[in-house]
Amino acid sequence: MAQAEELDLVMIAEKADPPVCKIIDYKKFLYDQKKKQKEITAKAQKVVIKEIRFGPQTDDHDYEFKLKHARKFLEEGAKLKSFVFFRGRSIIYKEQGELLLLRLAQDVSDLGKVEALPHLEGKRMFILIAPIKKK
Repeated sequence: MAQAEELDLVMIAEKADPPVCKIIDYKKFLYDQKKKQKEITAKAQKVVIKEIRFGPQTDDHDYEFKLKHARKFLEEGAKLKSFVFFRGRSIIYKEQGELLLLRLAQDVSDLGKVEALPHLEGKRMFILIAPIKKK
């Protein structure tokens, strides 16, 4: 029957009893499968993580400038990874770094929620803020 219609006989489920076969154009079948896979990957959301770096003694003007960028990133739907980088002996100002990150979280609380509270890894103190989904 497949030769009469100039199509291919394709085995769909060989473990079934009796095995299931279909008469289809195999090249078109592969093309459609690839197209469906491409659509699925295009619809998948890609997580973008933007970073903002502070020093432990960042001044108010610099803080406001970086806060403006943080708000823009969260509005665009990107996650925000903010960190305070301690250099040399500035590691003694851990409390100032933590207060700075918590202040940032408080200032962007209308746009994002904190995923991970400030924690120290080596010479960096991180906080992770995810955007709030808009309905």
